[in-house]
Amino acid sequence: MALNFHQLHIFYTVADKGSFSAAAAALHMTQPAVTMQVQSLEEYFGTKLLRRSTKRIELTEAGKALMPYASRSIHLIQETEQAMSAFTKQLKGKLQLGASLTIGEYILPRLLGPFGNEFPHIAISMKVINTSQIIDDILSHQLNFGLIEAQVSHPDMHMEAVMSDELKLIVPKNHPLAGRTDVALSEVAEYPFVLREQGSGTRLVMEEQLKRKGIDPANLRIVMELGSTGAVKSAVEAGLGVSIISVSSVKHEVALGLLAVVPIVDTTFKRQFYSIHLKSSVLPLSAVTFLTFLRERDLLQWL
Repeated sequence: MALNFHQLHIFYTVADKGSFSAAAAALHMTQPAVTMQVQSLEEYFGTKLLRRSTKRIELTEAGKALMPYASRSIHLIQETEQAMSAFTKQLKGKLQLGASLTIGEYILPRLLGPFGNEFPHIAISMKVINTSQIIDDILSHQLNFGLIEAQVSHPDMHMEAVMSDELKLIVPKNHPLAGRTDVALSEVAEYPFVLREQGSGTRLVMEEQLKRKGIDPANLRIVMELGSTGAVKSAVEAGLGVSIISVSSVKHEVALGLLAVVPIVDTTFKRQFYSIHLKSSVLPLSAVTFLTFLRERDLLQWL
């Protein structure tokens, strides 16, 4: 019998989840199969790695010693796939991902075409849903990974910045600010606002920057809160207020002269987009290839 990565991955997942049943669910395996693989690993090393109790699995001293090596083996496999993805032009498979609203509606559609041209044998399936739904789908193994607009804290999730974005002030074409080359933030704050709903990544980035500039978001004159960027754009176009949203989402409207983007003096609303996936999972090569594409290409040529 030879030591193999599969057994180390199963052992790490059992230890991380604290039970064979939870590990089996996470790995899409039966509980007896998980138990058998851990037992085989114990036989290989000639020592017990896990101590079974009625409440929770506990690591033996040998198990504690093995854990960092198991963790490193998982990360090494991930790094290996990432490094080799650049050479795998004939890669086949299905790319399943979730994307939060702004990313899924306005960013990724412009990037999936170039990616598909480079990797034509990868079939793409994308769900555009909010961040909490993405996390739920990853936890239930309906998605391999997701792309989200703001950092979240979850004990089972690994998160990494893969793209950048910037929010800008948008106003209706006939607005008093529409012809300005720039405007002070204090002046902007006097106008009525149309905003995304509380809890959205766009809203969070805007409010955090306002606070850093000494403006309390609670003092803004918010006339409308809407659940999508498209709805916000339509409301601003109709003259209901101004907004601060992703500049990538308004290129079409600006080109048609329906909306205007106005720079704010000494203020930028920059943010990162993050990939998110289970710590205990090894991403399929199609996902590794796509994330490498996002990190290494000059995305502005398409955005």
